[in-house]
Amino acid sequence: MEQSITTVTGNSPKLAETVQLLQQRRPGYSLPQACYNSAEVFAADMEQIFYKEWLYVGLTCEIPQPGNFITLEVGNNPITIVRNKQMGVQAFHNVCRHRGSRLCTSKKGKVAKLVCPYHQWTYELDGQLLYAGNEMGDQFDKADFPLKQVHTKTAGGYIFISLAENPPEIDGFLAELARYLEPYDLENAKVAVQSEIIEQANWKLVIENNRECYHCAGSHPELLNTLLEWDDTNDPRASDAFKAHVARMAEQWDADNIPHEHISFGLRNRMVRMPLAEGKVAMTIDGSPACQKLLGRVKERDLGSLRILHLPNSWNHGQGDHLITFQVIPVGPQQTKVITKWVVHKDAVEGVDYDVEKLRRVWDATNDQDRTLAEENQRGINSIAYEPGPYSPTYEFGVVNFINWYADTFVANALGQTLPIALPE
Repeated sequence: MEQSITTVTGNSPKLAETVQLLQQRRPGYSLPQACYNSAEVFAADMEQIFYKEWLYVGLTCEIPQPGNFITLEVGNNPITIVRNKQMGVQAFHNVCRHRGSRLCTSKKGKVAKLVCPYHQWTYELDGQLLYAGNEMGDQFDKADFPLKQVHTKTAGGYIFISLAENPPEIDGFLAELARYLEPYDLENAKVAVQSEIIEQANWKLVIENNRECYHCAGSHPELLNTLLEWDDTNDPRASDAFKAHVARMAEQWDADNIPHEHISFGLRNRMVRMPLAEGKVAMTIDGSPACQKLLGRVKERDLGSLRILHLPNSWNHGQGDHLITFQVIPVGPQQTKVITKWVVHKDAVEGVDYDVEKLRRVWDATNDQDRTLAEENQRGINSIAYEPGPYSPTYEFGVVNFINWYADTFVANALGQTLPIALPE
């Protein structure tokens, strides 16, 4: 990363200064103040991270039939994700090729064609322009004006997009993700309920808070009824009893062909299945089932928690009867949207197989607690007294990994470099 900062590529103000700031940061410490509250650094984050990396954006079960769509915004870029007539999943810039109006103005829906509400230009579900009226003249060729596509990949029922012209390699991770999610058969699932909250904090603080459980004992009583905070039996804090519990559950999962090994692709992607507390089978307030109908081919309720991390914007917990996805969307320098979705079998009946309040109670409480923590963190960082502080190598190694990934990826993208492909570990 010693390339001259004068060769950075991008449009954000002070991009070169941000590269220098990250190159000169103190390893093992939190970031300089500007990285958490500067409008210029936020614009650079969007350009160098969120416009260039692969983002988790939703689930294929949310668009089960041709014409179903969901929408989101990545910075100033409205995106629509559509199930086409061939049952494929495609993403487009949600921008009419006429004068730029948004095509799909709701968060989700079902259409026969994509029709611009402004002048009724009409597109097929694969993005081809079908109709532009008779006012465009004889020289107008509809074939020249399809919707602009966005790189799209799916794996195991998850949808990822990248706004980059040449996105980074992700196929190795997606292959493993599909293997780990196969037991859940998420194509035959549904979102039972979802929440959207706005945290008045920089997106990196939201991710940092998620990447450690140093704060859990003092902040998350509901979560710790079921969650075991360790991700690995090699964790120096892990007890012999914990290791024995993991070994017993691993033997059961192996017998049912349920993947569980800890696997990572550099610092960006990782997955592992870990047990919940003894006698608990779901992340509910008492550890009892959240849904009577199990997902996919799952036979035993006690699948622990399949923990999936995808930087820069998602973490997940998969259990035998439901799966929870978390999606982070930066809104401003000190504002972040967090979308949580609770997923159950598509045939599960609300009020019969599951109770929405029980399903979401633990993570509603945890999300609200985390929002307070992140917002208080942001308020302190905004002070003239703030300076980068040391992370705990024992309790906050996940935060160190995230900050290292962020800084390395930002600098490499800004300099037009390519980081080495992260092979599974």
